[in-house]
Amino acid sequence: MLYTKRSGMITDVCNMAVHVVCGVNLDGKREVLAIEPMYEESETSYTALFERLKKRGLKNVWLVVSDAHQGLISAVQKSFVGCSWQRCKVHFMRNILAYIPAKEKETFAAKLKQIWEQPDYQSAKCYAELLSEEYQARYPKAIEVLMNGLEDSLQYYEFPEIDPGKISSTNILERLNKEIRRRSKVVGIFPSMDSYLRLISCYLMEYAEDWETSRCYIRKEILQQILARKKAA
Repeated sequence: MLYTKRSGMITDVCNMAVHVVCGVNLDGKREVLAIEPMYEESETSYTALFERLKKRGLKNVWLVVSDAHQGLISAVQKSFVGCSWQRCKVHFMRNILAYIPAKEKETFAAKLKQIWEQPDYQSAKCYAELLSEEYQARYPKAIEVLMNGLEDSLQYYEFPEIDPGKISSTNILERLNKEIRRRSKVVGIFPSMDSYLRLISCYLMEYAEDWETSRCYIRKEILQQILARKKAA
């Protein structure tokens, strides 16, 4: 929550989204690339964000992982031509499980999870089709959601050299966001956007320092191999 003051009086209180963009550089280290307020979530606002990052030197974007916001997806396709978009498998599973009765969720979720634990793309597709055949009659809406979004959730298989757990979901951001919410809840209402951004920035700087001194998130040699492959394509 934020509020602004004019002439010593509170004139406005509003909820405000702040977008955090993280990436992995060619040395295999994680970085915080942007912390920006977002007054609206649209293709225009996301495109503007990505173009600012490109002007700052961002390049070699091979895969963007996010939830299924259409404006964001369109912006990725526009700003990073040739880049793949990976639908976060965790968010995707939640979308599917929303159409499964509570008493069946655990059993179905265990089978559903197996899709993204297959050794390769074709195996994942085949398993999903078998699951679809098994449950189509019982849970048609859940299966419809699964099959409509399946392809976008399997893009990480394009990079078999990388541990799937590191590029198939937004878990890195979820951990950051959880801690941001915890810290900002202590303050409650902020006097300005700048004060909120200062708090978030200080916190994320701590994370960035830890990332810089910790072991590589993805081995540098693997990223160099992918870079060479992309250049040769």
